[in-house]
Amino acid sequence: MNITKILGLALIVVGAVLIFFGFNQTGSPLGEMSEALTGSYSDETMQFLIGGAVAVVIGLFLAYKR
Repeated sequence: MNITKILGLALIVVGAVLIFFGFNQTGSPLGEMSEALTGSYSDETMQFLIGGAVAVVIGLFLAYKR
């Protein structure tokens, strides 16, 4: 297993953890109140969700490219 595949797998794991934390923040009382008042999630929540998604996509690309 080369370093690129290992890095890809690590990015997938990190991305999944970030997405998990982002989803946890969407269900928190403060997150729900912020969404009810502004119509969107907080900046921190969006950073977790978007950063996690980007990390997973890059990780998948690195892990499965030939």
